[in-house]
Amino acid sequence: MLQRWFRLFWVAWLVIGLLGLVYLPGGQARTLAQQPTVAIATVTSSPFGPMATVNSDQDQINVRGGPSTDYPIVGVLVAGQRVPALGRSAGGDWVQISYPGIEGGVAWVYSYLVTVNGELPIIEPPATPTPRVTPTIDPTLAAQFVIEMVPTRLPTFTAPPPVIAPTFTEPPSQTNAAGVPMGFIVIGMGAVGLFGLMISFFRGR
Repeated sequence: MLQRWFRLFWVAWLVIGLLGLVYLPGGQARTLAQQPTVAIATVTSSPFGPMATVNSDQDQINVRGGPSTDYPIVGVLVAGQRVPALGRSAGGDWVQISYPGIEGGVAWVYSYLVTVNGELPIIEPPATPTPRVTPTIDPTLAAQFVIEMVPTRLPTFTAPPPVIAPTFTEPPSQTNAAGVPMGFIVIGMGAVGLFGLMISFFRGR
């Protein structure tokens, strides 16, 4: 009797299982049948395309609104920072980068301060910004700073007096009436005196 009830129990469970497979929704059955048995690799986002890297010898560089120093500074980049590069100017001196946080999301950096990997297309620069207020000069105020230089009279040239060169005359030579120089006469008289002195000396001995 117990074996009979045990067999009926297993037959009932078998019938219920078959009916469940028959009436199970097709979409759910396909979903259960397509469950993967291996791990699916996840996709991670990474930068792609040309990148501009700030050179290591620069502490920081200016980011401008256009490819010229006439454009305002909209931010800075520090050494080693990498940003997506979008294009370059016609001369190649400036590089357009992606710079979120400003109007348009793009800006420009000087190309010699960054290193770009990849080719960049040429991009037309934006219009040069015009100053909001055009400075005007107050003529009344400007007139106060205008200094009129009064011309000075040049000195007149007066010719110097003529230079008179002094002339010197030769002194007359000291000669006697006979035309003999006085020096010879003095020497001759000294020689005669010396000769007389020697004679007197020898006589006294």
